[in-house]
Parts: sequence; structure tokens; C-alpha cells
Amino acid sequence: MERSGGGDPSATLRLLWRGAAVDTGRPTRGRPPKITLEQIVTAAVTVADRDQLEATTMDKVANELGVGTMSLYTHVPGKAELIDLMVDATWGELALPYGADPRPDGWRAQVELYARQAAALHERHPWLREISTVRPPLGPGLLARQEYLLSALSGTGLDPVQAAAATDAIVTFVDAAAGAQAEHAHAEQLSGQSDPDWWAARQAFWTEIFDVTRYPAIARAWADGGLSRNAAEASALAFDLGLRSLLDGIEVRVTSGS
Repeated sequence: MERSGGGDPSATLRLLWRGAAVDTGRPTRGRPPKITLEQIVTAAVTVADRDQLEATTMDKVANELGVGTMSLYTHVPGKAELIDLMVDATWGELALPYGADPRPDGWRAQVELYARQAAALHERHPWLREISTVRPPLGPGLLARQEYLLSALSGTGLDPVQAAAATDAIVTFVDAAAGAQAEHAHAEQLSGQSDPDWWAARQAFWTEIFDVTRYPAIARAWADGGLSRNAAEASALAFDLGLRSLLDGIEVRVTSGS
């Protein structure tokens, strides 16, 4: 697993906020660069989408752009910083309502909008689940997400500590559940084996190993149709049920004032 936040702090922050791209109004000398930072990040995301995160090396990104690998290092110190740029750029795709932009009515609808967009984001970029963001990239994508969720919860009556905790709980659940959904959706692409074929190869587990007396709850759930969905359907149901239950719990605190 890759981890964000592992690069040089000063360089990463400067790159995330494009601090080097300051227009002084003076003409520059020398040859213009062949590529831009935005092109590097876009190419890295393209490679990760197509070839998975493990294959997203500096050499592969350079090849995607048709330049030498050293051309990348004139913009980005290394892969650690590039990982932060990739993650924050994808978070920026959420395009959540900002400031005076119109929003859905009510905090729950606003959180549900975030959850739907986040699920779609993980579907587009399934490699996101392979990056730990416990130490997140402190870029505009992260801040836009946090600003949106905190502002959605700010009018609920939750105190600042509770609102921040609720935001963290929402992000933690949605990212994990959306990542699992994306993994199920891309399992065949990643493994080269369909879900029915995977289970068929393990049919002996049910006929020769599974003991209904030792696992009666599982046996009842199977007999009653509780386990009849395929993996993707079960994952989608878990996402919807889990999100609704989480928001119900937050609503209890909102209405009780505790």
C-alpha cells in the first residue's frame, strides 16, 4: 500500500498549491518546458486508471507523456510527492457546491450528494483504495471536501467537536465502502476471472467443508435468501444501508442535542 504525506513537506505544499506558478509579469528566458505539472499529474492518473497504481512509476508516466524521465524531475521531486498530487487532484473532481452555489435542501441530502460523488470517484479511480490518507495531502481538493461537509453540518446544532467528528466518520465510512464497491466492480478486470467462475472454482467449500451445525446463522441466512446477491450487489446494499445508518445516528445526536 502507498501512503500519502510521505514526501518533502515544503515541496509538496508548494506543488499542491502551485506556489511556484507566480506570474511576475517579466518575460522568462530559455526554452519553455516541454510539459507542465498539470500534464504530469493527469498522465499519472491516466496510467493508474489503466494499469493500476503499482505500475505507475516515474518512467511509465514519462513514457505516457513522450518525454524522458528526467523531464518529470524538473517539476516533481519524486513519486511520494506525485502520489499526493494525484490524490488531491482526484478529490478535486468531486466538484461539490461551494460558497453561495445552490445545494440540496438539508444536511442529510448534502452529505448524500457527497457520498454519491465519492462512490463515483472511486469507480473512476479504483487505485484510490490502495493509498492510505491517514496523513493526507493538504491541498485544495482535501480542503474543498472538508469545507463542504463541515458547512453542511454547521447548522445542525452539533458543537464544533461533534461536527468535526461526524465529518471524519462520514469520510471514513464513505471512502472505505466506496473503495470496496470499486474493488468488487473491478475484480474481474484485476484478476482476469469473473465472479461466477471464482465461486465455481470453490464449490467444494460448500459441499465438503461448510458445516451447517457449526455455522447455523450463516446457513439460515443462505436458506432465507440473505446471501443470494452477487458480490457487487451486496457491496452496493452495504454502502446504502451503512450510510443511512450512520446518518440516522448523527441525526439522533442532532435532535437530542447531546
